[in-house]
Amino acid sequence: MKRNGLWIACACMAVFTSCIKQEFDQKVQEQIKENAATIFGTQFDANHDWCTTTRSAVTIYANTTSHNVVKAQVLISDEQDGNIAIRVLNEGRITNGEHITLAFDAPVNYSNLLVAFVSEDGGYYYSPFALGDEEVFFDTTTRAATRALSENYVLPAATPVVSSTVATFANERGWLPGEVFYTFDNASIAGTDYSSDFKTLFRTIIFNYFPNGRKYNNLTQIKKSGYYNESVYPLTTGSEPIILSPIYKNGGGYHEISEAELYYYYFKGDLTVEQIEALPKYRAIDLSTVYTNNNNDNVAKGPAFALAYFGDGIPAVGTTGTYQFPQGYKIGFAYKSNTTTDNRRKQGEVYGDGRLNYNINSYGNFASSGLADTDPRMAWMTVNNHMFLCVESGTDKDFNDLILEVEGGIEPIEIIPDEPEYNYYTFCFEDHNLGDYDLNDVVLKGRRVNETQVEYTLMACGAYDELYIYNIDGTTIRHDREVHDILGQPRGTYINTEKGKRVEYVVDNVTVSKDFSFLDATTQPYIVDTTIGNTVRLATVGQDPHAIMIPYDFKWPLEKVCIKDAYSMFNNWGASRTTSTDWYKHPDEEQTF
Repeated sequence: MKRNGLWIACACMAVFTSCIKQEFDQKVQEQIKENAATIFGTQFDANHDWCTTTRSAVTIYANTTSHNVVKAQVLISDEQDGNIAIRVLNEGRITNGEHITLAFDAPVNYSNLLVAFVSEDGGYYYSPFALGDEEVFFDTTTRAATRALSENYVLPAATPVVSSTVATFANERGWLPGEVFYTFDNASIAGTDYSSDFKTLFRTIIFNYFPNGRKYNNLTQIKKSGYYNESVYPLTTGSEPIILSPIYKNGGGYHEISEAELYYYYFKGDLTVEQIEALPKYRAIDLSTVYTNNNNDNVAKGPAFALAYFGDGIPAVGTTGTYQFPQGYKIGFAYKSNTTTDNRRKQGEVYGDGRLNYNINSYGNFASSGLADTDPRMAWMTVNNHMFLCVESGTDKDFNDLILEVEGGIEPIEIIPDEPEYNYYTFCFEDHNLGDYDLNDVVLKGRRVNETQVEYTLMACGAYDELYIYNIDGTTIRHDREVHDILGQPRGTYINTEKGKRVEYVVDNVTVSKDFSFLDATTQPYIVDTTIGNTVRLATVGQDPHAIMIPYDFKWPLEKVCIKDAYSMFNNWGASRTTSTDWYKHPDEEQTF
């Protein structure tokens, strides 16, 4: 009986202790909730899971014999500030005839993705797919084996004849006295528009390579490619007509595009600048007949135009030509802006060969581009075997004011882009239950660099307490090393959370399984604050946002700056998890590190 009494007493004590703990935990949760409501000034969605990311997988097939495929990547094309950045979510080795399944994490509510097939020579060929698609194929229809005409164009019935000449602005200004351009009656050819998938792909690739806007100096990519000035000229193959299709005009309402003409010239061998200047230039397209609306900003392939060969030498009016070029000629292009606005300060001829721009680049509004005297005004870009001529018509260096496809009888110019960056996933932690929600007590970024390797970078520590990171255990970032120590700074200091103070980040690599996901709670990083005995894992349904993961190269808040003040759309997302889901793309630059 005494033993039973003792057991009953112990049981009652256990129940009593459990009740006290539950009451204590409930009180703590109420305090956390009250603190969060006070700091954020709003009520959060009770069912919010604070998840910005979804997991998926796709099987990729390399069914081609035309290209020596060595690697496949799952990519995301992500827009911020009107421009597009392409980043790798996962990649793996693959060869012709094989298939591979790649798991990846993508932002919530994002559906458009790409698979890139990378060839042995570094060439990229893209295939769009949607989140939820189970398979993507790369076969010989994805990229033609040669740069043949994309369709059966019906050439103008009449033989091309030189019909008139027009004095150039360089002539009128005394730069090149006597220079004239030549015109011929080149009727437009009916063309077939691109598919919606290719239009999306075009925008994605072009505006990743040539971001839009005055702040971007895209001349850097052009010079890196090597296809500029004396190397800007593709060669004629002699096998097919050469067709130009204007397919994109910047939507800024620029008159120098809608009141313009495109000219071309050709020659054999190597010529001096003076000899190139003396060559006859023939009008390929009167752009005012194509772009009657100054505010076009869409991708569309409609009318096309054939280039004509009029032999060598200076032609007379009435000279007849042919739409078939001989083999081995170099083709160059000139753009003539005729705009009647701005007191002629946007009138002039610009060239893809920058050596011919030594007067115009420093004249009038053209000078505001900041291009040097012999910098080019045109650049080449290729997307899945489509070859595009990208024009800088005026006052900056983004090289996407006008874009034309050039196809048919020219040898390909292959632009091999830079390897895209791997996508970052940013983990932001608040170490105290009753915190200030600057979410910078530990800032850790991870990115998947292949099927079985993840790179982690410890970025910041906005806490005085002793903190440890679990679930990584690399060489340097380990659960048995304190965060301040890892960053090489004294405990009790803020690291990379204050303006003007920056400590080098610490990078480590760990091996993971092929089905690894940053969303897997069993492998996600979490922190332990040993000063107060608190463990902090990523927030889940119904909790406060004490720790979150962002599928992005995220700018974290400065010390003592609540995340709602660093990101004005955060509270919108907090109030409704389906609203402002891209809040993390809109930082207050003054409030973030």
